[in-house]
Amino acid sequence: MKRHIFLALLLTLAALSQIQAQSISHLPDPFAWTDGSGRSTDFADWERHRSETKQKFYKYEIGEMPTTPKDSIEAWMDADTLRVRIHANGNSLDMAATIVYPEGNGPFPAMIGIGMPSGSLPPDMLKERGIAQIAFPFYKVVSHTQKRGQEPLNRLYPEHEYIGAYCAWPWGVSRLIDAMEIVGEKARIDLKHLGITGCSFAGKMALFSGAFDERIALTIAQEPGGGGAAAWRVSETLGNVETLGRTNYSWFIEDMRRFSNCVDSLPIDHHQLVALVCPRALLVLGNTDYEWLADESSYVSCQAARTVWETFGIADRMGFSIEGGHGHCQLPDSQRPEVGAFLDRFLLDKQADTNITRAEMFKSVDWKKWMWTK
Repeated sequence: MKRHIFLALLLTLAALSQIQAQSISHLPDPFAWTDGSGRSTDFADWERHRSETKQKFYKYEIGEMPTTPKDSIEAWMDADTLRVRIHANGNSLDMAATIVYPEGNGPFPAMIGIGMPSGSLPPDMLKERGIAQIAFPFYKVVSHTQKRGQEPLNRLYPEHEYIGAYCAWPWGVSRLIDAMEIVGEKARIDLKHLGITGCSFAGKMALFSGAFDERIALTIAQEPGGGGAAAWRVSETLGNVETLGRTNYSWFIEDMRRFSNCVDSLPIDHHQLVALVCPRALLVLGNTDYEWLADESSYVSCQAARTVWETFGIADRMGFSIEGGHGHCQLPDSQRPEVGAFLDRFLLDKQADTNITRAEMFKSVDWKKWMWTK
């Protein structure tokens, strides 16, 4: 299988190098092969589809992720703090991840929160369920407004100055998971039940991280907006929203700008980023009170991506809930049961109804007109 995937990747890279700018007005088909040889909806082929799609995101949006052997990582527990040191090219990068443990001895299911232990989710929702909370210090990798070539990651990999923050931050999340594997039982974390969450720019970060690292069982992307769950193509047809030409380019590679006036020429879109999480679990939360978030676009993208889970007969592993009436990154009471259902089922192995597709404001939107097959 590994040799099959390696050969497929070589073919993918060759095909990517030959892609010509062509207009794709609909959302690109997540089941189509990059080399143009057709498509496959066989689950046995999904690993290859994921590999090809990741290569496209590296090439067109975020740059190539550094390769970091596990033997270049030191990890140890310092009371309730996981300390990580990564070595490369004669330099090192340190991260310290605070862990908030529930009562008991563990091992505990855990949620990685971007910046704070629970991200922007209410901490009580995790505490009352016995779920540990792990703060990912993203700023130790690159800052929120990255200055290319001047960030901690650049000391390790100066040849990767070109990458966007949404390549660098998921790299850091994966190194944090590596560190938990190295520490093992001392971390008191059940790595089979590991989630990640964040809101706004951190919602995008959580989505990219969950898409790229298959060790993450549950991703909760809260209000990720443009560059997250929203599809660039759909966002172009809306109002004052985050579009490909108006996003923060410290987050992406500068070369993506060439598609700002011809988004239909971009060979990928973000329903494919969402679908990269499949077959694992994903919940996308939206907030219609903030136009910039382009939640109509997220709705279309999530509906399109969910057809991938549906194709494999596991649609209830992907859900979305989009509503207003609350502050940015503040989970309203009405969404707590939906978040709770995903936590219960995918981090605690409890029975819960996760067949959630709620977006009343957009129920009249014809999302199917954007599909690759109509």
